[in-house]
Amino acid sequence: MKIAIMGGTFNPIHYAHLLSAEQVYDRLDFDKILFIPSARPPHKDDGEIIDSEHRYKMALLATSDNAHFDVSRIELDRTGPSYAIQTVKELQTLYGSGCELAWIIGADSLIEFKIWKDFDELLDICHFIATTRPNYNLDIVPPTLRNRVQIFPVTGVDISATKIRRHVRKGLSIRYLVPEAVRQYIDQQKLYR
Repeated sequence: MKIAIMGGTFNPIHYAHLLSAEQVYDRLDFDKILFIPSARPPHKDDGEIIDSEHRYKMALLATSDNAHFDVSRIELDRTGPSYAIQTVKELQTLYGSGCELAWIIGADSLIEFKIWKDFDELLDICHFIATTRPNYNLDIVPPTLRNRVQIFPVTGVDISATKIRRHVRKGLSIRYLVPEAVRQYIDQQKLYR
């Protein structure tokens, strides 16, 4: 079995996340994409991060119509900071040695990857797929790191969670940036205002 992990804050989950995951699934022959909302990301300012249960519910809503997408609570149900190294080791135990795990990361996140806990060990035990982003220059990523991950070009969609939150605060539409069920959930729960 081959599982690709799509980890992130998903604050909120949006079409760029889903499109990247679908293209990894489709072109790299994975059996499943496992979305893992981070409960307490240690490298992000948590001032703008909404409650993990909201982010988990939005991930469920966004992926519900795709049979090869699953959402895991593995980081939400664990205490303490959400470290990828712990998540990978737990998934290796859960799925066994016959399962090949890969982690999907946005190429723009590579620049700060060296601050991830035990990043060297993480690269040794898990394959990393860095999806490209529009207007992002990979040359700023150190070659020593760039050479240890698989650079994977995806269809360029310039959507960010920051932009979506800004749109909500300004009362602008987020239709077609997020799945309709996620848009309705954000509206009903009055998130990001």
